[in-house]
Parts: sequence; structure tokens; C-alpha cells
Amino acid sequence: MAAGVARLLRALRPGAPPVLSRPVSSMSPVSPVPSGSPRELQTLRVVQERPHVLHLQLHRPSKRNALNLQCWRELVQAFQDISEDPSCRAVVVSGAGSAFTAGIDLADLGSIVAQLPDDDAARRAWALRRRILEFQESFSAMEKCPKPVIAAVHGACVGAGVDLISACDIRFCSQDASFQVKEVDGLAADVGTLQRLPKIVGARGGLVNELALTARVMRAPEALSCGLVSRVLPDKETLLEVALGVASVAARSPVAVQGTKINLVYARDRPVSEGLQHVATWNMAMLQTEDIPKSVQAALDKKGPEDVPFAKL
Repeated sequence: MAAGVARLLRALRPGAPPVLSRPVSSMSPVSPVPSGSPRELQTLRVVQERPHVLHLQLHRPSKRNALNLQCWRELVQAFQDISEDPSCRAVVVSGAGSAFTAGIDLADLGSIVAQLPDDDAARRAWALRRRILEFQESFSAMEKCPKPVIAAVHGACVGAGVDLISACDIRFCSQDASFQVKEVDGLAADVGTLQRLPKIVGARGGLVNELALTARVMRAPEALSCGLVSRVLPDKETLLEVALGVASVAARSPVAVQGTKINLVYARDRPVSEGLQHVATWNMAMLQTEDIPKSVQAALDKKGPEDVPFAKL
């Protein structure tokens, strides 16, 4: 048996001796992201809640976290930075105050149209299209981020809030949560709900059509039953605790976790055969990681992933 284990470890990392367990270094307490971060954020708060786990909070509580132009820009900036931060391995997104978000700030919506060039219709249309694509990137940046993004929704999640959580990898909510695709009251939703929500809850049965065409409110039990969220928690405090606990996926190999997310997103919009080809090409490099023999050694030593000192990625 021992000889077989030794051969497995050598095969997983040729030329290297079996990995020995090492104690985990002491972890820093909960603290804000260092002031040396490349950008200052006005509408968001980003805090390191646990080792390798960031908590990003929509932070305009007096406005029920309505997304103004500054917030749309900062979401892109924040997730670009998070994507490049080797010390971050998972993110929890929540809202400050009584609601997750009231959706787009209507005061800013009018200014977008007012700022269009005083030109012919075609040029105004091109300018407006560029703005819409910029708004789309605010949430696509979350989907493109290789780190798992977990949405923790409490209270109202309206309009653009549904677009936002649709771009997250995992969604939990509290019992008081409600969801509303509100855009149909004035326009067609154009930053992700109509494209991503059917992939999450399925297009059969017409639920997405009903929500998008009627703007009716969906409560937490229905969100759970249709698969929009995977857990409903009794209150906001419990919700955040559970979401941060699930973010402990950050303790696992970042090569494995980030590769899993990238391949899940890739396969979502493609045939199974194409997804299989992609993951085969992906793993022809990633299977050579030192993280595999480290994980095998930890399992043999009856230790969890949190006891393995995986290198930053």
C-alpha cells in the first residue's frame, strides 16, 4: 500500500519527493482591503472577511443601493482588480442597509440620454450603444472574474440587481428577499437578465417570460423552487455567515477552483463535445500542477484543504 501511494505521488509530480504536510501560517484578522489598493471606491466597500475571501458590499444604503453611474464604473474596476489579485480566491457580494439594491439610479438614467451628442440619429444611436455595452461590462466583469462570486441577497433585488446576481456563480438569499425584473416598465432589460436568467432557471414553462414581461415580484420560496437561489436563510446575518462559509472554497487549490469556474462558464453556451475538448486542452497543462500531490498528501494525512499551503495564483 505504502509503495503504491509513493508511486502515485511521484507520477503526479515527476521528479519530486512526496509532499509533507506543513502547518498553516497564521491568518490575518478581518480587515479592509489595504489602502495601497490601486483604486479608491466611493459606492462599494471591499473587506477581507476571511483568509483569501473578499466581501464586496454595494454601499449606498440611503439610496437602497441604487446603482448610479459611479457604481457601474466601480464594479468594473473592482472586479478587474479582484481578477488580478493573487491573494483573493473567492468573493461574496451583498448590499448595505435594508435592501440588496433598488436597481439603476433613475436620476442618472435621464442624464445618460441628456449627454448624448446633439447629432443625427445614427450617431446618437452609436453613442448610446457604447454606453449600453459599458453597462453590460459592469456585470460581465463578474462573470469573467476567474474567482467564484457568491451573491448574498436580502430585501429587494430590483431591475439591475437581477442582472447583477445572474452574473454570479452562486446565489443565496434571506427569507425577506424579493426579485423583480422591473425594466419592462420602460424598456427591454439590456445588461444580462434576458440572456443569463434562462440559463439559470430554464426557458421551459415560461417563467422567465412571465417575470420579464409582467415585472411581477418573485419571493424567496419561489426563487428557491425555480433554482434562482440554492439556499434561503432566515435573516441577513445568517445569510452572510453561510455565504462566507461557502466561500471557504478559497481554501482549495486556486488552480482547481478557478479552472472549474472557467470551464463551467465556457461549457454553458456550447455543446457538450466542445466543452469536453476545451477542458481536455485546459487540463493537459493544469494536471501538471503541484497542487494535486499536495492535496493527495493532505487526504492521506486526514487533513482538510485549509491545511494545505497552496501557492498564490
